[in-house]
Amino acid sequence: MRVLIFEDNLMWGPRLAKSVQAFGHEPLVIAKLREALPTGDLAIVNLGSLSMPASDLVPRLKAAGFKVLAHAGHKEKELHDLGRDLGCDRLATNSEITHKLEQILAEI
Repeated sequence: MRVLIFEDNLMWGPRLAKSVQAFGHEPLVIAKLREALPTGDLAIVNLGSLSMPASDLVPRLKAAGFKVLAHAGHKEKELHDLGRDLGCDRLATNSEITHKLEQILAEI
């Protein structure tokens, strides 16, 4: 599965890509949004990104047929609510993304 990782945090992007690849998938980190979306099956979106606002990004991804896994800190309830309202297929805390990514990818 090709996984697009929309992440402008310099620590998270490579870390997620390494994990996604270790679980047998093809990662592509996108740190800056361009007009055309690359092809893929699943998108991992940081709900707290200021440079790639989820309110703009998630509807584009959903319209293009992507499954969307969105994450934010466990105390960032308003961001989790935003992800739910935007129709994300799966919401996760940052801790879940760190420790349970393989299981989440298998479920989605």
